[in-house]
Amino acid sequence: MSEYTPHQKKVIERYYDRRDEIMLARLGEIVSDLYLADTDAKLNRLWKRAEAAMKGLKVPEGLIQHILTQRKPEILADNLKNWLAESEHDGGRNKSR
Repeated sequence: MSEYTPHQKKVIERYYDRRDEIMLARLGEIVSDLYLADTDAKLNRLWKRAEAAMKGLKVPEGLIQHILTQRKPEILADNLKNWLAESEHDGGRNKSR
């Protein structure tokens, strides 16, 4: 297994330092795509991506299941708005939801 260069190590470190911000942005894109999806197949793929992103953000499992059971983009959007506000308030340091 090869070692990473100092530059690669910094890139990897910055990614993990900003992982929550990246996941929140990804969820924002997914919400937009959910509103625009025109087939059930697209909706299913998008909800699976949303689930993975929420798990990556360590959203409580009960909340994830509630959002996925309802399958309403507006519920995900409302929660995302709250998570973004929390992230801005604590400077992205709070990893628990």
